[in-house]
Amino acid sequence: MPRDLEKYLREGIKGTPFCPGCGNGILMGAILRAIDSLKLDMDKILFVSGIGCSAWIPSPHFKADTLHTLHGRAVAFATGAKLANPSLEVIVVSGDGDLTSIGGNHLIHAARRGIKMTIICSNNFIYGMTGGQVASTTPEGDFSSTTPPPYGNPYPPFDIVSLVLGAGATFAARWPVTKPIELMESIKKAILCDGVGFVEAISPCPTQYGRRNKIFEAASLYKMIDELCVPKEKWEEEKAKQKKDKKRMRLIVGEFENSR
Repeated sequence: MPRDLEKYLREGIKGTPFCPGCGNGILMGAILRAIDSLKLDMDKILFVSGIGCSAWIPSPHFKADTLHTLHGRAVAFATGAKLANPSLEVIVVSGDGDLTSIGGNHLIHAARRGIKMTIICSNNFIYGMTGGQVASTTPEGDFSSTTPPPYGNPYPPFDIVSLVLGAGATFAARWPVTKPIELMESIKKAILCDGVGFVEAISPCPTQYGRRNKIFEAASLYKMIDELCVPKEKWEEEKAKQKKDKKRMRLIVGEFENSR
């Protein structure tokens, strides 16, 4: 962690629990850069996370109040905390399995209710910590411990950004961790917006997703993520390619505001 961000970390923390090549360290830095840029008081922020690799980003690393909660229940705990103390800046940080699979109903109802909070989802396309099972975000045809070869995942993944916007979120953004500046700026906007601000960070998981899909080098995973992501300004042009190449999905990246 850069020295200027060390003030946001708990003393005595040596290293992180993340595997080599994991993108969660980049996301952690982007979150702290956003907080530092906005000059937020860590004593007035509550970080909430569920269970999974990404849930370890705020807890135990951040020198702030953290709620490390039950699997899939991070948004429910965050809702209760915000209602109990509306002056808190509530920031949820967790993974795609925790937030959109086990916790999917809590996510969409938080967006529907519009209670002010920020939700940051690290999407690595799989259950990273709990065994490498298929998730609601696993690309169609990809392998996991519960969708092994030769068939892989038979179902299309959620488009999480469209999901939360359709449910009522005020602001949503999606960036790969290979775009840390854009990711940081969107986190800032999500924190500042009224209602629910949602940011999806596409992050590689070499240990579970990479290994099971025979992408053994972390650098190859980062390259794959870059190739999946298409700026929203170029999406119309990319649609034609998507129809021809159905082997690989594309992810529209950028910032989106609710038109409702």
